[in-house]
Amino acid sequence: MELHETKIDLAEGKREKLITLLNQSLADSIDLVYQAKQAHWNVKGPNFIALHELFDRVATELDVHVDDIAERITSLGGVAMGTVRISAEKSSLAEYPHEISDGTAHVDALSTALADFGKKARTNIDTTDELGDKDTADLYTNVSRNVDKLLWFVEAHNQA
Repeated sequence: MELHETKIDLAEGKREKLITLLNQSLADSIDLVYQAKQAHWNVKGPNFIALHELFDRVATELDVHVDDIAERITSLGGVAMGTVRISAEKSSLAEYPHEISDGTAHVDALSTALADFGKKARTNIDTTDELGDKDTADLYTNVSRNVDKLLWFVEAHNQA
């Protein structure tokens, strides 16, 4: 991996590991944004407007994390690999079901994706901290906190 010059005081080997991890998160986060949009565009049923608006809010809030992750990559001297094609190829998230339209099914599918992404973010908090990058660990802490909140908003629709 070729890095751009930077005066950040993290060793090149550590920055390479961080950039690899962050680029995986970038692919996953872009995929997750569009999974939320898939739900937003295709939800049907009696709770349509509430879920339609919620899923759009989820996508919008996740998009902030996409940008933060990409900018951290470039801050570390890396190249943010954030095209849709790269994200589709590299995402570790399960494929979103295309055949569903029912609101309850979309809530279940999107909450599953959010939970998976949140779990990975929590793992990355520890990994990046162990690499000596508290700034990236803090980024992942913020991502985790926000994704957990979005998960709560989505899951609440299927809880009684």
